[in-house]
Amino acid sequence: MLAMRATPIGALDRNRHLLVTLRAVNLPHFNHSWMRRMLNPVQEPRKSYVQCASPSGLHRMAYWTWGDDSPNLSNPDNKPTIICAHGLTRNGRDFDVLASQLSDRYRVIAVDFVGRGESDWLSNAMHYQVPQYVQDALTLLTQLALAKVIWIGTSMGGLVGMAIAAMPGNEIRGLLLNDIGPDLGAKGIARISSYVGETPTLFSYQQARDLVIANSAPFGKHSADQWDYFVRHYVRQKGDEWIFNYDPDISLPFKVTTSALAVQLWPIYDSISCSTHVIRGAESDLLERDTALAMTQRGPKAMLDEVAEVGHAPTLMPENQIRLVEKFLARL
Repeated sequence: MLAMRATPIGALDRNRHLLVTLRAVNLPHFNHSWMRRMLNPVQEPRKSYVQCASPSGLHRMAYWTWGDDSPNLSNPDNKPTIICAHGLTRNGRDFDVLASQLSDRYRVIAVDFVGRGESDWLSNAMHYQVPQYVQDALTLLTQLALAKVIWIGTSMGGLVGMAIAAMPGNEIRGLLLNDIGPDLGAKGIARISSYVGETPTLFSYQQARDLVIANSAPFGKHSADQWDYFVRHYVRQKGDEWIFNYDPDISLPFKVTTSALAVQLWPIYDSISCSTHVIRGAESDLLERDTALAMTQRGPKAMLDEVAEVGHAPTLMPENQIRLVEKFLARL
């Protein structure tokens, strides 16, 4: 497993100073992303909560922070805060690697949508739907007084970002949609429905790891350490068993409402005006290629990159995928 020790504060300050110096020198052919990996190892984020509301009552949503904590509302010249939003069954710790690489230049916040990770579970599972996640995200943006935001959303997290970016007067200045769009591929929905909400009996971390990797085969090739890192926050130990780190009842509204949701998404996408970038797994069964190409021609006319030998969805963990995020950020 990858070590989770945070970089000492003094060393982190020295590392950031060195990065700033290297960027100022701008040596030709110098690989700054490689240097950032060397100087910014995976960092342990800070956990916080925001209180949100649903028709069933109040709940807490957890979120994780890397980088500067100062709100950019107090300093309009600050770069936007990056919000990272995960997929259906995942949680905010999916973004540890990406966030650590960006935290020398941005404040990065990754949410645990309600029912996942360290967030509360809802008493009425039918409220596990995109409108609830949008409401909770808006509560977070308001609570933190964020005036400028870059939204990076994988799968369901991208749908939440699309909905907010389509609202008049929203704070999103750039939108990265990771393998999600206004049309949801039927094969992808069927595949996800086949395992979401399942509660297998798992008696060891290795057994849980093997099952998660099998279900995650479309994510493409990863090293053993990357898989370990990807699994470790997705499962947790409960007594003698290992369980998935989400409320299995999130599957109930997903299986009922997803097909109806798809017909409503193109008008939302067409209302987006901010700079938009789509990353698509070249073998994705959820974001089909025709849909991705259409997204480059209408609405915000997104830029499109495809990741070879990856389905739904790119993890934004391998270096070639992080470079695509860097490319998106560089043109904002």
